[in-house]
Amino acid sequence: MRNALVAALISCADRPLKPKARRFLVGLSSDELQFIAEFLGACILEPTEKGRCSRSELAERIAQFQRGRPRCSPGCSEDQDHKMILLLEYLCRSGSPRFSLAVRAGHA
Repeated sequence: MRNALVAALISCADRPLKPKARRFLVGLSSDELQFIAEFLGACILEPTEKGRCSRSELAERIAQFQRGRPRCSPGCSEDQDHKMILLLEYLCRSGSPRFSLAVRAGHA
């Protein structure tokens, strides 16, 4: 499953940035890859009309996505913060800051 997630996420990257995205993704855990895939899935299911956005706007959309996800057990908030940082880095490294979110993650 991990290899399939890496391949799918690389396919979402802009062509010239695919090698950079691959190097980034191969170092992530399956759980981290799944978090990134959930965000992209939510963006695909309910896209907005906005084009590219700044890093700070993208960070806010990621936080919005995270707020819409089911709550985790106590003590996992640090893990969720880490995943949000990884997601932001992936989106910036893959040329994907055009992704935006207009949906609660629970719908993804």
